Amino acid sequence: MLVNKIISSIVEIVLIGLVPFIWWLVTARKKEKFLKWIGIKGIEKENQKAAWISTLVISLLFIPVSVYTLYIIKDIETATSEFKGLGISALLPALIYAIFNTSLPEEIFFRGFLLKRLSNKAGYRIANILQSMMFGLLHGIMFFSLVGIVKAVMVIVLTGAIAFAMGYVNEKKANGSILPSWFIHALSNIFASVIAMFSLI
Repeated sequence: MLVNKIISSIVEIVLIGLVPFIWWLVTARKKEKFLKWIGIKGIEKENQKAAWISTLVISLLFIPVSVYTLYIIKDIETATSEFKGLGISALLPALIYAIFNTSLPEEIFFRGFLLKRLSNKAGYRIANILQSMMFGLLHGIMFFSLVGIVKAVMVIVLTGAIAFAMGYVNEKKANGSILPSWFIHALSNIFASVIAMFSLI
């Protein structure tokens, strides 16, 4: 399982990063290095304290939201279902999954690429709303046929709200770094994995 998670993480990062990389190659390679362009960069020293306090607050606020979202979809197969009931033996694969298999590629695409490119065209506010709506739809639309419209809409709204907050902390508190949202996203996925590992819901 561990080797599979490492391989799938590499594949996922490469595949998801391909569109942003080609876009950068065509439009911005002479202006900025790729990693900095998508927000994989440090937070400026004067912004670090505010950025990490905001990150911690958002993480703590969204833990109950994550629990509720997991409760809504508890009877169906999800990405963390493969860890169900495996206990501590699944910890390392679950960490690889949570940090590199889902959160990093999604942060690269939604907050590193989509939010930044849309901000250039439509401004930060509209861009953050759009990326959070797309993120919510991506996470909820698959559940329409499985849990019904009401629960699926709830998943879309809850995950969209998290995406909006992550976009805010990156752009307004961390000078465009995606490190805060990567931390929040990974923590949420670790939490979901632990719940599955020990069958807590």
